[in-house]
Amino acid sequence: MSLVRRHLADVLPMRVLLINRYFHPDHSPTSVLASELAFALRQRGIQVSVITSRLHYEDGHPPLPKHETIQGVEVHRVWTSRRGRSGLVGRGLDYATFYLAAAWRLRKLLRPDDIVVAKTDPPLLPVMAGLITRLKGARIVNWLQDIFPEVAEALQVGGSVGRTCFRMLKPVSHLSLRQANLNVVVGEAMSAHLGRQGIAPGRLHVINNWADGAVVTPISAARNDLRRSWGLNDRFVVAYAGNLGRAHDVATAIEAMTLLQERAARSTSSDLARRIIFVFVGGGFRRAELEQQVLQRQLTNVRMYPYQPQDRLAETLGVADVHLVSLHPKLEGLIVPSKFYAIAAAGRPTLFVGASNGEIARLIDQAACGFSVKPGDGEALMDRVLQLAADPELCASMGERARAAFDARWNKSLAVEQWAKVLNGVTLQGEATGKGDETRTDSATLQQPTQ
Repeated sequence: MSLVRRHLADVLPMRVLLINRYFHPDHSPTSVLASELAFALRQRGIQVSVITSRLHYEDGHPPLPKHETIQGVEVHRVWTSRRGRSGLVGRGLDYATFYLAAAWRLRKLLRPDDIVVAKTDPPLLPVMAGLITRLKGARIVNWLQDIFPEVAEALQVGGSVGRTCFRMLKPVSHLSLRQANLNVVVGEAMSAHLGRQGIAPGRLHVINNWADGAVVTPISAARNDLRRSWGLNDRFVVAYAGNLGRAHDVATAIEAMTLLQERAARSTSSDLARRIIFVFVGGGFRRAELEQQVLQRQLTNVRMYPYQPQDRLAETLGVADVHLVSLHPKLEGLIVPSKFYAIAAAGRPTLFVGASNGEIARLIDQAACGFSVKPGDGEALMDRVLQLAADPELCASMGERARAAFDARWNKSLAVEQWAKVLNGVTLQGEATGKGDETRTDSATLQQPTQ
């Protein structure tokens, strides 16, 4: 029997080198996903090493150790500058120092039989990792959380200088994807976008992001100590939890909050609008804009809290009756908001502000676990909030359907199983090539159902 046709669930001995700028104990989204995958693969008997930085995503923390072993995973942390995320020059320097330091460490650690899994933080990491991997005769799987430089182009980062730089970087980025053994993307729209850019179907594979369903479970309002301590038990809570970045819409939420406050001011004490409160937990580039608008408009139906400890994630998500998720339509196919999966795990419906035909809107429609609203339509968002606040049964049933869809499609255990099959397929591909087997591990072998 051909090696390529060996059962993919029987994971072969291998070593995986995972590269991402942040790793456990950092709690940023890319760090959590990278850490959970690394630890889960190690539990399956796969040797895993990680190359990362010594930094936390949020400022104010001391540097992490240069080297340690966590849950059996060897973690190698390299030095990088910390100039901040607000300025283009400072951010570019941070990226450059990580590229150089990580490249040096990868060259030292990499063996011909290894598989490198390169995430996209910083954005051009697959270019650097792919070059060294090819020189060392190893294999590379790019794990694309977003598509660069298209994201930066869409957000008009750097003005005219940025446009010129991104135009030059795009062919380099796409070449690295075409030459990779495989590119794992986090959404069907992202896969379609790369297909239109000339990436062969056999080098693309969709694995949705996930949450850990054993950690994030539905918690009722009556059992949620955090909701009680924040004095929210008598309120209908609309929450936004996590990073509020450049890719996200805040204007629609601000307009809806303003309209609801105006309505509450005109209403009786029993009107629903007086019970509704918006809670923002986390940080990000647009948080300052949100805070400024709340003060300027004198909004009293808004509360803001910092990031909460990771071990309170289920409680934090359970504070809400419904969650907000947003994405600028011009970024569809380039980014998929990963917070949606944790919201589903928490058994809460989602109000998505973004393209009605986008990735998250499609998933919401399939699972019947929320509503989508066009960006800029604050009145429509207000109406959906009022609808759910007025109908507790509808809100609860949407949350139940969200958790059911999560259990069937987006739980961590399912994603890890897909990752194990993908990595085993890449290993078999390398063995077949090394032994002169003409049978190739193509899309028919690697593409496993993701929906």
